[in-house]
Amino acid sequence: MPVHRWNQAEREQMNPSVVRQVLHGQNITIARLELKKGAVVPEHHHVNEQIANVLEGVIVFHIEGQEITVGPGESMVVPPNVPHKVTVVEDAVVYDVFSPIREDWLRGDDAYLR
Repeated sequence: MPVHRWNQAEREQMNPSVVRQVLHGQNITIARLELKKGAVVPEHHHVNEQIANVLEGVIVFHIEGQEITVGPGESMVVPPNVPHKVTVVEDAVVYDVFSPIREDWLRGDDAYLR
C-alpha cells in the first residue's frame, strides 16, 4: 500500500483563492483545499456524500436555507444531491471526503471551482 504525502502532492490553483490537492481511492475521494478569506464556492450539487473537515480557519455552508459556520476541529456532512455554497470567513484548510469517488473531477468537470 503506497503512502500519500500531501506535502509532495500536486497543487492545483483552481482560481486565485482556491488551491486543491486530490487523492482518489477505489470508492473515496479526499481533497485538501486551501481557501483564502473572501473566497466563494458557488452553489452546486453532486451525487457524492461529502464530509468537510475544517483544520484551520472558518467557512460557512449555505444549505437548505441555513447558514452553518464550521471552524477548526469541526466537520459538516453534506448529503448527496443537496445544493450548497461555501463562503470563507477566515483563511482555511479543509479536507473534503467524498463517496463515491468524484468521477466529475476525474473528467475535468469542475468548472464551478475555477
